[in-house]
Amino acid sequence: MEKIVFVKSEIREFVKTVIEEKIEKLKNFIEFTLEASRDIKKTPKYDSMREEMQEEIYQMQRQLGALNDLKRNMSKVLNTSTEKIQLGSLVITNKARFYISVSLGEFFFERDRFYAISPESPMAKKMMGMKSGDAFTLNNIHQEIVEVI
Repeated sequence: MEKIVFVKSEIREFVKTVIEEKIEKLKNFIEFTLEASRDIKKTPKYDSMREEMQEEIYQMQRQLGALNDLKRNMSKVLNTSTEKIQLGSLVITNKARFYISVSLGEFFFERDRFYAISPESPMAKKMMGMKSGDAFTLNNIHQEIVEVI
């Protein structure tokens, strides 16, 4: 069986790009919603419509803040290779591939499924300090660490 080689720096850049793209989309959507709220004409439902739009804008601004936090946190993610799992590690188990960086969730990179998880997540906490060959169980799912990059 051929071993798949993963380049962590490429995955790191991909995650950073995904976050940037989400930030840009959200900024554009906020601007669009702001413009739309300015264009609402005085109607009997004017106040309730504007109020709903303001609430939507507020929610999007909170999401934007969270995405900016992810972007800031990604700058702290190391790109060095280590034997033990830490922030910045790419962990290949017999069940999945985890990039310990930020809480972005599932993503696909070159047709392979990965999970970008925060170092504060239960999964990352369970794996921290482990190395290739170690095993762990979380939520009744047993996993063996195949490789740490």
